Amino acid sequence: MAHVIPLWEIPSLAVKDAKDRFPVRRIFCVGRNYVEHQREMGGDGRETPFFFLKSAHALVSGGGDVHYPPKTANYHYEAEMVVAIARGGRRIEARRANEHVFGYGIGLDMTRRDLQQMGKDNGRPWDFGKDFDEAAPCSALVPAAKPGHPAFHPSRGAIWLKVNGKERQKADLSDMIWSVPEQIAFLSEYYTLEPGDIIFSGTPAGVGPAKAGDDLLAGIEGLGELKVRIIPAL
Repeated sequence: MAHVIPLWEIPSLAVKDAKDRFPVRRIFCVGRNYVEHQREMGGDGRETPFFFLKSAHALVSGGGDVHYPPKTANYHYEAEMVVAIARGGRRIEARRANEHVFGYGIGLDMTRRDLQQMGKDNGRPWDFGKDFDEAAPCSALVPAAKPGHPAFHPSRGAIWLKVNGKERQKADLSDMIWSVPEQIAFLSEYYTLEPGDIIFSGTPAGVGPAKAGDDLLAGIEGLGELKVRIIPAL
């Protein structure tokens, strides 16, 4: 099929120890999914999960240099575990949800917090606060299934982030309010999940501002690290 403009490159993520890449269709992000982060953002308790989306073109595969974005004076980091969906479906049961997962990675849900808050204050969407160029750095994916190894579906283990060598976020994956299988089950009640969808599964407490020149280092036990350097705006 011919197209009237040139096709763009499909956004994708590297896969650890593999040549082939994981194509990304959509990015779902769950909000306030760690108890302490929920409290620092004004919530309390196990509220119904809520999600927002980022464009797949916001991905920065492998991390590296990320430009400070325009139109913000309060640019925040949020370290998260990323879940990559290999098999889609609707109304997926939580007990079967792991069967739909390709693998896991480390992501940063970069946020223009002032624009997000402006949307909240005026009853408007959050898109300008969450979905912008280079808003989703992400590491290579670690496959859940490897020949000769048991399935790898992390539900506990340290998650942390350092800014210029100083620890700013630290928690355990087991601190999630809604587990990854529960998130998949909930989303699949509202969307038909598709192969290539990824989920940013929530951030611990300790989110805060980043500025040009900052080095961000996020890590998750068993998944490795993601390095990002914030460079001046374009």
